[in-house]
Amino acid sequence: MMRIPRQRDIIDRRALWSEIRMAADADGMQSRPVVLEKLRAALEQGRTEIASRLMAKPSAGYECNRAQAFLVDQLVRIIHDYIVRYQYPPGNRSAAQRLTIMAVGGYGRAEMAPHSDVDIAFLTPMKKKSWPEQVVEAMLYFLWDLGLKVGHSSRSLDEMVRMAKADVTIRTALLEGRYVWGDEDIYAEAAERFQKEVVSGTARDFVAQKLAERDARHMRMGDSRYVVEPNVKDGKGGLRDLQTLYWIGKYVHDVRVAADLVEAGLLTTTEYRGFRRAENFLLAVRSHLHMITGRAEDRLTFDLQREVATRMQFADRPGKSAVERFMQYYFLNAKKVGDLTGVFLAQLDEKFAARGRRFLPSITRRPRKLKGFKLDRGRLSVPGDDFFAKEPLRLMQMFQLADRYELEIHPAAMRLAGRDAKLIDSELRNDAEANKMFMHVLTSPRDPEIVLRWMNEAGIFGRFVPDFGRVVAQMQFDMYHHYTVDEHTIRAIGLLSKIEAGRLEDDHPLSHAILKKLASRRVLYVATLLHDIAKGRKGDHSILGAEVAMKLCPRLGLSQAETELAAWLVRNHLLMSATAFKRDLADYKTIADFAAQVKSPERLKLLLVLTIVDIRAVGPGVWNSWKRQLLRTLFEATEEVLRLGHKEHGRKEKIAAKKADVAAMTDLPKTVFAKLARQLTDPYWIAEPEDIIARNIRHMRGVGDTELSIEAEFYEARGATLVTVYAADHPGLFYRIAGGIHLAGGNIIDARIHTTKRGMALDNFLVQDPQGRPFNEADQIERLKVAITDALANRHLLVEKLDARPLAHPRSEAFHISPMAIIDNEASNRFTVIEVNAHDRPALLSRLARTLFDLKLIVHSAHISTYGERAVDTFYVTDLLGAKIESKARLRTLEKKLVEAASDLPDDLAETAEKIRETA
Repeated sequence: MMRIPRQRDIIDRRALWSEIRMAADADGMQSRPVVLEKLRAALEQGRTEIASRLMAKPSAGYECNRAQAFLVDQLVRIIHDYIVRYQYPPGNRSAAQRLTIMAVGGYGRAEMAPHSDVDIAFLTPMKKKSWPEQVVEAMLYFLWDLGLKVGHSSRSLDEMVRMAKADVTIRTALLEGRYVWGDEDIYAEAAERFQKEVVSGTARDFVAQKLAERDARHMRMGDSRYVVEPNVKDGKGGLRDLQTLYWIGKYVHDVRVAADLVEAGLLTTTEYRGFRRAENFLLAVRSHLHMITGRAEDRLTFDLQREVATRMQFADRPGKSAVERFMQYYFLNAKKVGDLTGVFLAQLDEKFAARGRRFLPSITRRPRKLKGFKLDRGRLSVPGDDFFAKEPLRLMQMFQLADRYELEIHPAAMRLAGRDAKLIDSELRNDAEANKMFMHVLTSPRDPEIVLRWMNEAGIFGRFVPDFGRVVAQMQFDMYHHYTVDEHTIRAIGLLSKIEAGRLEDDHPLSHAILKKLASRRVLYVATLLHDIAKGRKGDHSILGAEVAMKLCPRLGLSQAETELAAWLVRNHLLMSATAFKRDLADYKTIADFAAQVKSPERLKLLLVLTIVDIRAVGPGVWNSWKRQLLRTLFEATEEVLRLGHKEHGRKEKIAAKKADVAAMTDLPKTVFAKLARQLTDPYWIAEPEDIIARNIRHMRGVGDTELSIEAEFYEARGATLVTVYAADHPGLFYRIAGGIHLAGGNIIDARIHTTKRGMALDNFLVQDPQGRPFNEADQIERLKVAITDALANRHLLVEKLDARPLAHPRSEAFHISPMAIIDNEASNRFTVIEVNAHDRPALLSRLARTLFDLKLIVHSAHISTYGERAVDTFYVTDLLGAKIESKARLRTLEKKLVEAASDLPDDLAETAEKIRETA
């Protein structure tokens, strides 16, 4: 264990023991409360000292952890000595009255964050007798009373051996056993018996179990070291992965400290330094997490990332915040852990492989031409240490061969590639053959995601495409993106390949069909690679990314036309999703404006597929059938405009065609259908799809002259619940319905507000739960109906109740979003379009709708999008006479009031609540 500087500033055991002896000598058995207070004060003072040292040296992970273990060691020793001297002094020192205290697990490694468990093994030479049991119990009560969380075992030496053989978890804990106090001879005998009777001859079994345990842990934690809320201890690339390497090294080679991994030949000196740096950083991060939360917290969640970044002295830089810089450094260290794991397992594989067979599985192929490379039991390897130095082009060639023949690359070759990545210079980057090889991998018809990830792990990807190197491990500090930029990009390329190959045809039949006929296939792959490549820079990443494309694409071998097309896709990669999710697709001008920007069917096809893979690669649960339907609707409407070159069919003809289709769907008598159809206005017939119109007409017929009727049902085509409210129209109806839906736990993703010629409101809402799932259980649907009914009957103070509801994502409080209202009179011929960006919360939509009502505006449709903690609510409105809002003064007032309503701070809450009371 490393030497702790100024140990007595943490705890002076001799001085503390002297005080305790004085108290005990004076009061004997009655001294326990006084002793406990002195120990508690020493623990608190020691923690304070360790915390101050960490604040002074915020990256000193080893020092902080060793100091914490040292503090606990001294307390354990004093507690033991007090108990055996004053509470349970042994009589004659028989074999039954011998006891040793051993630190195991993290405590044994002397790697303890401030609130880590204290893992102790109490060992005796024979089965438990009364004296050891009394001492152990008394010690545990002291430790518990100090507020320490103790993991303990009390066994004889025979029991220790038997249980370690049977349970790999116990075996792993004892592997790191360290003598703390008590009988040293027992500890020496325990260590010897553990090595001879437990470890000897069981290395293969232990390694297999630890690797299986590691894989299961990774799956639980997301199976990626690039998830944006990582678990510092158990996540992929975290401390447990480094500990697993040390456990295996210790078990197989009997190393005593991590530095011995070099002598054992498992790591080079350079790699060991990387091991130390990564572990030191991760230990420091974990220590800060414990200190901030006051508990054993290992999850680096959004609400903690900013404070840890500040404590570790990261600062803002242009285009990149302090927290994003901190998290990028975190992920670079996680990547280093992954690199070390690969190298380590390669050496392990060599040790356990026997006569052409490998300990770890691999893909086996028999390629024809290896171009100087060799096969090592089915894996692509290199013949010598200087193989890449002699010809740096081989660094690219290795990955092309791995893709072409679907070979796994030997970790030893990956190790050399990582070491020699610095050989990739401007000359190699501009080499036509090297770029051709890279493009073969990027556009591979097999599985480019695997090989590109290997290139990234080896550091080759970022060296060959330096702009990509800038986004390696780059996170975006928001709740929408689940992965770092490089991981998101590689996943998007993988999804593109899977769609093209037909492996996701059921999810994306249109995109699969497009990719089979696409003229600009490689442009799409390059655009997918480059769409986020300028993230983390100062400025709009879409515009900056297009500039990167214009420079990089010719180097990759694209023609001038292909380069311009790739740059256009990068510049506009958010255009289609923004139009589909934030605009009214029933408004013809939406389609016309979008078509005017896209200009060609080929661009439209490319943009659709790029949009889909971009959204799906954001993270699990982000893609859903609602988004699929909106994108398909926009694609088909725009394709028609681009193909025909003119406006939609005449308004009257379109309405007539819809009426005919709906009449066939409803199967009502002609006179009944005609009577109901006449109640619906032309804008309604234009805005709603045929299947919803059919549902609405059946609903209207069923309720007759009823003043209020609410219907809700699962709408499979949109992956949401369709809620229809048919009621006597009156001012404020929309904001009350919206409030009721939110009180029932629903999120409105789309709303269309209509008034029939009889003066009845006919409003259609698409609703999901906060996780993007429909309400389709009977009790959920009933809850929706009751909540809307109560809201319309003024049984609730809506704003107060909505503000009291917890956030769907509590950690979103870590983000501050300045609300913004954008008002556009050009986006529609008939409506003023309002877009509000704000922090998502239950009260938001209802408050915005209430504000529009107060300002005497009529909402005709609303389109709601959420991006993690951010909500984007779009409203199509007119004044009471059905006209756009043109007055500059009124537009300024509208913007001001909407920003106030969207503010996180409920400044106007009392005023709004009072208005509701007056209305009620």
